[in-house]
Amino acid sequence: MKEVTRKKLMIFSGRSYPELGRQIAGHLGISLGKVDLKTFSNGELYVRYEDSVRGCDAFVVQTCSEPINRNIMELLLMIDALERASAKRISAVVPYYGYSRQDKKTLAREPISARLVADLLAVAGADRVLTMDLHAGQIQGFFSGPMDHLTAVPLLASHISRQNFQDLVIVSPDAGRVKMADKYTDYLGVPMAILHKRRPGHNQAEVLHVIGEVEGKTAVLVDDMIDTAGTLVTSSDALIKAGAAEVYACATHGVFSGPAKERLDASPLKKVVVTDTLPIPEERLSEKVEVLSIASIFANTIASVFKDESVSELFGGDNMP
Repeated sequence: MKEVTRKKLMIFSGRSYPELGRQIAGHLGISLGKVDLKTFSNGELYVRYEDSVRGCDAFVVQTCSEPINRNIMELLLMIDALERASAKRISAVVPYYGYSRQDKKTLAREPISARLVADLLAVAGADRVLTMDLHAGQIQGFFSGPMDHLTAVPLLASHISRQNFQDLVIVSPDAGRVKMADKYTDYLGVPMAILHKRRPGHNQAEVLHVIGEVEGKTAVLVDDMIDTAGTLVTSSDALIKAGAAEVYACATHGVFSGPAKERLDASPLKKVVVTDTLPIPEERLSEKVEVLSIASIFANTIASVFKDESVSELFGGDNMP
């Protein structure tokens, strides 16, 4: 009788955030697989796995950090190489999903870039995608195969709870983040306020009204990402003008591009808490920023996928994003 081949778990990391890859592998008690990654003088990329991957359950960790286009292309090549080397199942672990803000057409002759990235991953050979707190939940529909949409809300809400704030109110920076803010209020058992704003241009925001009671309260702004911090700082200014005693902020993805550091340093925000879905260069890191690790969340999810167990139970059953 032929011996049944045991499943083999292998984790690889691209160059976007190797430290996160090592942390995830460490939580699983294994080492990262060896892969040779190079950039030729003309900018083309080269990928070669140094270990056999035949028949393995492969997970490729590659977040969409800068340079984002190179890192996406490197991820696609890593997936293609795994497929051509006969990996049994290939999962792309993308903590921050690039182009997620371009999930629909708002003006004529625009692309739907988030859909294109999903198509590229599928064509490259990804059987499954694991990501966290998409900018728009409907991006899940761009994938025809399994897509595990994880969330950092329990991690961030637990951190808020440990601060023992008095008269706490969770604040959604706009109508689009109300669903996320509602998860925080359910977890913490506190009220919510909403900012009514308009966007005159990209990375620009103007707060028109504060809907809800914030006067004399500790306000915590919650969002999925902080990019240039323009929206966050404008929102914190509006909350202070509305009478909030203190303003804090939580977000899953700390992009911190352009003038973000300077804006945060000069803002009335007391502290900004983000996760490490993206590497944050030291020169962009404000002293007000605190970073929480999501490595264990991804490690537990990878373990569940590998064992063909439920992922949703890790996040409270039906409370997935």
